[in-house]
Amino acid sequence: MPNRVAKNADELPPMTPGAGLVFQPIYSAPTSSSNEQAEKDIGYPGEFPYTRGIQPTMYRGRLWTMRQYAGMGDAEESNRRYKFLLASGTAGLSVAFDLPTQIGYDSDDPMSLGEVGKVGVAIDSIEDMERLFADIPLDKISTSMTINSTASILLALYVAVARRAGADVKKLSGTVQNDILKEYIARGTYIYPVAHAMRIITDMFAWANDNLPEWNPISISGYHMREAGSTAVQEVAFTLANGKTYVQAAVDAGLDIDRFAPRLSFFFNAHSNFLEEIAKFRAARRMWAHIMREEFGAKNPRSWMLRFHTQTAGSTLTAQQPENNIVRTAVEAMAAILGGTQSLHTNGFDEALALPTEEAARTALRTQQILAYESGVAQTVDPCAGSYAIEALTDEIEARANDYLQKIGAMGGMLRAIEQGYVQQEIQNAAYEYQRAVDTGDAIVVGVNRFTRENEPGIPLQRIDESLERKQVERLRALRARRDATRWQAALRSVEDAARNGANLMPAILEAVENHATVGEIASTLREVFGEYREAVVI
Repeated sequence: MPNRVAKNADELPPMTPGAGLVFQPIYSAPTSSSNEQAEKDIGYPGEFPYTRGIQPTMYRGRLWTMRQYAGMGDAEESNRRYKFLLASGTAGLSVAFDLPTQIGYDSDDPMSLGEVGKVGVAIDSIEDMERLFADIPLDKISTSMTINSTASILLALYVAVARRAGADVKKLSGTVQNDILKEYIARGTYIYPVAHAMRIITDMFAWANDNLPEWNPISISGYHMREAGSTAVQEVAFTLANGKTYVQAAVDAGLDIDRFAPRLSFFFNAHSNFLEEIAKFRAARRMWAHIMREEFGAKNPRSWMLRFHTQTAGSTLTAQQPENNIVRTAVEAMAAILGGTQSLHTNGFDEALALPTEEAARTALRTQQILAYESGVAQTVDPCAGSYAIEALTDEIEARANDYLQKIGAMGGMLRAIEQGYVQQEIQNAAYEYQRAVDTGDAIVVGVNRFTRENEPGIPLQRIDESLERKQVERLRALRARRDATRWQAALRSVEDAARNGANLMPAILEAVENHATVGEIASTLREVFGEYREAVVI
């Protein structure tokens, strides 16, 4: 019996000539009574529950977006790296911000001393954002910004810069991470108490619905929980539990689920257990489809689709024998591709030691390009479907993740589970068990506890110019000296008024950044109204 061919399957991606085999657009089990139930369970790409992918043609129609996460020092330095990446063939930008920007402090704040530009780019004002994207057409590229507590401010800065450049704001495409719940769980760059942070997020959902139709106002992130030590099952369960919480908050705020849900996106980790990771992505997609259709009653099929970005696992990279990380990253990237990711970042091989050099960033991008154009992985849709191992692992991950969701539901939901420290403790336990396995040699890490070598040779590392912090502070102070104080103060008062009276915050924040209010000043204004979150000590 011939395999079913996907409807509207288009031409294969360019491929190096092989053995002359003819790849089918999609493979499925021959029709027989013995496999009818299996075929029904996994379905076809582009069909509910999307186990096999959200599009009928997947990478035959369009390759995943190749992103490279970058940001270092000041805006000019980061702009040079973005142009280098675009010239090397990356299709989307992914911005890393420094810690002061992430937690709402300006570069001249005493809290920022020594941290400006160290783990990402320092952004204080609209002028910094203009320098960051100088000569880059914002309405023609897709930009992802890894920002959470201050996501509303950075999105406003991005929109304001696009306006200044004459871009059509409604054509802007990209994502702000904007996932605050995982910050309380695993990452720690929170500012405000949970209820107020959730209000900011739902304000962004509502505003983006009307003003940024192509923008993803949140990227619900399992990545950082996995980096903190969670298992694959926990990553799926806790990410989807967070997703349910955001959806419920938006519904409770009066938003139409079928207006905002199609713009939700997710962010997963691609770890090193190849088959487990492929199954993880497939299970998450299937679970979310059922959650949205059956628990929330969404009617639009796009509301059921779990669209996700993937980044290879930073926690698997080793400082020892760093060239081995190229292989680790390639394996993890292939797992993400076979799992059906919509976009992908591959880590630089030197990232266990420093921010990636240009050479490391280029090698990481070339890894994706080799997989796309030389491996044959894009020639057929979901080539792993029907594998006994993959399907069994997909089912098992789904079952175990659903067990977690039931436990969290019994606690009263994800907010209560976080408050009680349950999620954090589960991740900590998993991290401890893995580290113990590494320490005892039950888990082998090549170059670390097996196959080691003495006298590790050094490699060139990316260095951040220490003078960049001083220059950034000088620019910020010069901006404050020349801005229109009356308009700036009035704009900050509008932010405060919106925070107190319940109005949508985004218009006031956008007005504030356009009048040269800084990230730290806007965040401080909101701190005065909302207060700050203090993590409870769970014993």
